[in-house]
Amino acid sequence: MNGRQPCNKIITDVILSPNAVLPEFFVKNTTTASKRSSLLTKCVRDVLEFAKEDSNRVVFALKVGLAMLLVSLLILIRGPFDFFGTNILWSILTVGVMFEYTVGTTLYRGFNRAIGTLVAGIFAIFVIGLTIVGGPRGEPYVIAISIFLVGAATSFVKQWPSFVTYEYGFRVTLFTFCLIVISTYRLENPIRTAVERLYSISIGAAVAVGVNVLVFPAWAGEQLHDELVDGFYSVAESLEECGKSYFSGEGLDQTGVQCKMANEFPADLAHWKCRAMLNSSARMDSLEIWAKWEPPHGRFRHYYHTWSEYVKVAAVLRHCAYEVMALYGCLRSEIQAPSDLRITFQKEILEAVVDAAELLRSLAGDISNMKHSPQLDRLKRVHVSGDRLQRSLDLQFHLLLISQNSGPCPADTVPLAQPRWSYHEAMRKQNRRLFSWPSRGVDELEDDRGEGGPRMRAAESSASLSLATFALLLVEFVARLDHLVEAVDELAATAKFKQETSLI
Repeated sequence: MNGRQPCNKIITDVILSPNAVLPEFFVKNTTTASKRSSLLTKCVRDVLEFAKEDSNRVVFALKVGLAMLLVSLLILIRGPFDFFGTNILWSILTVGVMFEYTVGTTLYRGFNRAIGTLVAGIFAIFVIGLTIVGGPRGEPYVIAISIFLVGAATSFVKQWPSFVTYEYGFRVTLFTFCLIVISTYRLENPIRTAVERLYSISIGAAVAVGVNVLVFPAWAGEQLHDELVDGFYSVAESLEECGKSYFSGEGLDQTGVQCKMANEFPADLAHWKCRAMLNSSARMDSLEIWAKWEPPHGRFRHYYHTWSEYVKVAAVLRHCAYEVMALYGCLRSEIQAPSDLRITFQKEILEAVVDAAELLRSLAGDISNMKHSPQLDRLKRVHVSGDRLQRSLDLQFHLLLISQNSGPCPADTVPLAQPRWSYHEAMRKQNRRLFSWPSRGVDELEDDRGEGGPRMRAAESSASLSLATFALLLVEFVARLDHLVEAVDELAATAKFKQETSLI
């Protein structure tokens, strides 16, 4: 014993080789844990992104929680609960059913709820009176017959065209009547119970309306206003992107069939915004109905009869968006004009596109700021661009047909510049890319009849028509802008926009 203390620690240093094989259960547990962690992270990320897209969603959720808390206090506090009893639960049910995203929707559903509940309460009290007169033996028969008659009557009347708007009110009538009549069966004082439940429903409706109006209100009219402005900007952006893509050779790289395989313009955000504008008809109609129920507020104090004008402007704008979608169809069509032929009309097409997009943005700015500035100068500029494109079409396609037929050029026209590749070579290259047209392959175009055969001439003519279709659709879009400007002028007059003088 040299005075040394014995060491009780055992140190083990294990080094696994890179080729070591871990137990199967350990590998499975590790993989499962990592998958759960990644799935949880993805869910949290998706929730945060969803909340960032529209912060009003979080506000709406908090408002619903606040309203439910307020009506729940009537149960948690002993005084109101001793007065109403378990009937106070109807106020919680009313808040859950009535509370909606916007003030107009809540008032609209609240009105239907109030009328439906009032009618159901009157019917229920009348039926309860009949059950008291009929006695215990006739009570179940009276209740059963009344439920059948009310259910059949409400379900039939709500299908009437004039009452389709109030379909929710008829459902509330049937729902409330059945619950009141069935739940008061075998009670000592059913009429008093029915009246107390009506009071509870009124309390829930008042809480729902009060919280929605007073706590960070979301107005349906303001949403309709903003969506119309966004629609103008979406159509303008889509038009410009389509024009730029047409001359960047995008249509030559991807055909219509390939585009369908790629889920139709997957990376083109402007295209999807334009499609969203086309699909917004039902939502805007609903927002119009809900906006009419909202009281005057903010900058929309004189807007009771104006919301229908918003829908009219949106309808005209959708007709313009249809033309833009048709232009996208030309961009992705099977038969494409070669880039050298497109350049012939590049200046005129781009001028018309830029001027039309500028007019749309100007109209969007006027609606957004609730101001009315004369658009006559911009509209004239768009018309000049459209007329210039139309004249260029007449002239250049006349020369193209003459050059294809190898005939003499008129004295008052200037021959087209020779492209870098021959026209037939460009058409041959394009047809090699089109695997679905013509159906019997490209080799048939290069048979013994040479480059001037009827198949090649048909392909050349189709390419010319593809370019002409794109240009004529743009001319039609320019023509429709007149109706859009008129609709915006009517909206400005009805909504009493602030008049401004033109600065152009």
